[in-house]
Amino acid sequence: MPAADLLPDAHEALHATFGFNAFRGVQEQVVTRALSGRSTLAVMPTGAGKSLTYQLPAVMLEGTCVVVSPLIALMHDQLRSATANGIRAATLTSADADRGLTMDRFRAGELDLLYIAPERASQPHFRELLEQSRVALFAIDEAHCVSEWGHDFRPDYRLLRPLLEAFPEVPRLALTATADHHTRTDILAQLGIPDEGLIVAGFDRPNIRYSIRPRDNAMRQLKAVMDENPGPGIVYAPTRARVEQLAETLASATGRRVLPYHAGLDPEVRARNQAAFVASEDMVMVATVAFGMGIDKPDVRFVAHAGIPKSIEAYYQETGRAGRDGDPSVAVMFWGADDFARARQRLSEIEPHRLQSERQRLDALAGLVETAECRRAVLLRHFGETPAQSCGNCDNCLEPAGVIDVSELARKLLSAVYRTGQSYGLGHLEKVLTGASDDRVLQRGHDQLSVFGILSADEQPLLKPLARALQARGSLLPTEHGGLSLGGDAREILKGEASVMIVVPPKREKKKRGGRGAADGGANPVGDPLFDALRTLRRDLAQEAGVPPYVVFHDATLREMAAARPSSLAELGEIGGVGARKLEAYGEAFLGVLRQF
Repeated sequence: MPAADLLPDAHEALHATFGFNAFRGVQEQVVTRALSGRSTLAVMPTGAGKSLTYQLPAVMLEGTCVVVSPLIALMHDQLRSATANGIRAATLTSADADRGLTMDRFRAGELDLLYIAPERASQPHFRELLEQSRVALFAIDEAHCVSEWGHDFRPDYRLLRPLLEAFPEVPRLALTATADHHTRTDILAQLGIPDEGLIVAGFDRPNIRYSIRPRDNAMRQLKAVMDENPGPGIVYAPTRARVEQLAETLASATGRRVLPYHAGLDPEVRARNQAAFVASEDMVMVATVAFGMGIDKPDVRFVAHAGIPKSIEAYYQETGRAGRDGDPSVAVMFWGADDFARARQRLSEIEPHRLQSERQRLDALAGLVETAECRRAVLLRHFGETPAQSCGNCDNCLEPAGVIDVSELARKLLSAVYRTGQSYGLGHLEKVLTGASDDRVLQRGHDQLSVFGILSADEQPLLKPLARALQARGSLLPTEHGGLSLGGDAREILKGEASVMIVVPPKREKKKRGGRGAADGGANPVGDPLFDALRTLRRDLAQEAGVPPYVVFHDATLREMAAARPSSLAELGEIGGVGARKLEAYGEAFLGVLRQF
């Protein structure tokens, strides 16, 4: 049957396979193109249902959809979810003992989906296997990895083009959540997808509340985030040592289960920690950015950064791991001037042809961190959108910050940096500017400088936030021995040709303790005995099947069950997320609990 004739059946297949009555966002557009044999690049936010756009065509088309995916853990997560929905799927990775059987099933046409890593996909023997099989669609997941301009470049993705060209009649579907204009253009070129095949769904994740604050006591700040958000969470830390330290301290401070994850851990420990996190309903993982792309966990309630990410693209992707199920979630970043100092030092190690774009990325991140505007608006404008000026769900919209012009104070600070020889830290500079007759100030003769004692009492409290802002924008740079030197637009500021504004955060009122956190937003009817009983049953069934609870049903499906209280299999089959396979596997068990209430 020609692919175009399958289009009217797509809604029927959507309900039968996934239990949904309608497509979301651009899903239908993407599925329609795949079914009619046209190649596509779909840029869709995390949680918008990207995997459905190739899983549904895979069920409907004759032949197998070959999915190129960057991480084994991610493939195995996707495999579990696809199998639970009755999709015939397999992975072909170094971690699979049944590779021979999988290849036989592929050749025999017994697979809807075959997941493979780019390293294996580009090998000649895999092309031979494809020639012996029927391929319906190539899906390239995390497609930004193909672009040098992407924030997660993987050279093996560049080797996919010859493989795709060898099968010109097979359509290509590239998927990513994070690609700016430059990266999108590069992905289309690298994967041979026509410009008219670009579908951009928009980047907004309205269920995530964004909050960015200066770091003053990371441990206390992170503990507060955990206290307010009882569900699963991820804390990103910049180094392996910091990951270990935070995991240990947060576990003892909160009484929650907190585990570390970084590339330096023994692979078995790493895999065990990841499996524990995926299966948990309240665990927190402290990790480097090595953790995340392979996580297909929909119920992460918060993502916290204990330092700055690499770029806005990385921030968007990392925070996007929160709330993939659509329920309220929070993304909090705690940053310091030293984060930007280190990042600007790293720029010197970058190849010259990428230096300009990497510098722009860091400047864009500094702009997001320092803005008094709506965070979401800044984020979405970065990706080329024209959002409303206020979102009502970020720290700046909920507690508007003040902005003050500190250009005059900036000139005083930069002048002090210059006149003391561009080699002293902020502590010494503050003493000079406030006129403190400190031994070191006197020994260096800095009490004789024109900048000695020129700061007023009103200006002194603004010195630290100003220094932080100047380091974020690159006007102040760290020296090798912890001092500060002039950089970026410092000379323009000194000449009065550039102004400096800083954000003055609102006074925070102490929150009353107790109750569920803001992140829950009343999403789960906590204390409702029926909802709790449905969750307990889900947990038991998941343990029995050896899968995470969300693979059985998402919280949203359980909420709908608790509200609708279906009394028959037919009624239960109308609940969102209850497809034919799950209805058959779990229907009677859930009806049994529903009947008790």
